[in-house]
Amino acid sequence: MTRGTTESARTDPQLTAKLLTEVLPYIQRWRDKVVVIKFGGNAMIDDALAATFASDMVLLRQVGILPVVVHGGGPQIGDMLRRLGKESVFEDGLRVTDAETLDIARMVLVGKVNREIVGAINMHGPLAVGLSGQDAGIITAKARDSRLGFVGDVSAVNSTMIERMLAEGLIPVISTIGADAAGQAYNINADTVAGAIASSLGAEKIIYLTDVAGLLADVDNADTLISRITSEALRASLDEGELVGGMIPKITAAVEAVEHGVSSAHLLDGRVPHVMLIELFTDSGIGTLITKEPYTGSDGVES
Repeated sequence: MTRGTTESARTDPQLTAKLLTEVLPYIQRWRDKVVVIKFGGNAMIDDALAATFASDMVLLRQVGILPVVVHGGGPQIGDMLRRLGKESVFEDGLRVTDAETLDIARMVLVGKVNREIVGAINMHGPLAVGLSGQDAGIITAKARDSRLGFVGDVSAVNSTMIERMLAEGLIPVISTIGADAAGQAYNINADTVAGAIASSLGAEKIIYLTDVAGLLADVDNADTLISRITSEALRASLDEGELVGGMIPKITAAVEAVEHGVSSAHLLDGRVPHVMLIELFTDSGIGTLITKEPYTGSDGVES
C-alpha cells in the first residue's frame, strides 16, 4: 500500500471497497485465532499511539480475532523509582528488584498501567478486562536468580480464566506479576510472560511491539532489518552471544513460543500507527517474522 493511499480512500468509494475486499481473506484466515500482543515501550507512553492501539484491539475483536494483551511498564516503573529516589539497576536487560522495588512495580503495573490500558480499550468498546498474573493463579512464578532479587520466571500458566474471557468475547489485559506456591510475588519480564501465555493458549501468533523496526543485523543501522528468520537461526544467535541487552528476553521468549506450538512470532515497531493491522492484513507485512520452518509464501516457494 503506497503512501497517500489511506487519504485517497477517504474520498474514493471504489478504492475503499477495493481495500476492504483485499483485507477480507486475512480476516477469514485469522477468525477465531488467538493472537497474543505484548504491549510496551513508546507505544504505551505516547498518548496518540496508545489510543490507536486501543482502537485496533477492538477492531481485531470485532472481526473475529481473539486478542490477548500482555503489558509491561518498564518506563513507568523507572519513572516512579526516580520520583522516590531509587536507582534502577539492570542485569541482562532485567531490572534488579528488591522488596521495595517489587511493591512499587506491583503498584504501577496492576494499579496504574493495567487500568489505563483497560480504560483506553473500553472507550472504543466495553470489552477489556484487567488481570494480574496472580489472579486465579494465572502465572505461577519462581525466582530467576538471587542476584536479581524478586525477578521471576514463569514455571506454569493456568490459562483457564483467559480462555473463559475469550469465550465470552472479552479482551484480557494481563499485567506480569506472578506468585510462587507460597504466595511470594515476583515481577516477571513481560516478553517472557507473553511467550508463556501464547504457548499455553496454543496461540496462532504472538506479536511484540518494540521501539525498533524489528530484528536488525546491525543494531546501529535501521536498513539492516531482517524480515524473516527461523527460530533455529535465532536460537543459534542467542547461544553464540550475538544478541545483547533488552533484546535477549524478547528474542528468547519469541523463540520458545514458536518452538512450543505458536505458529509465528512478530517483532514490530510499536511507534508505527496501526502496525499490527499492517502486519496481519497485508501481503508485505512489516517488521520481523519468526517461524519454526523457513517461511513459504502462498505459492509454496521458500522465501
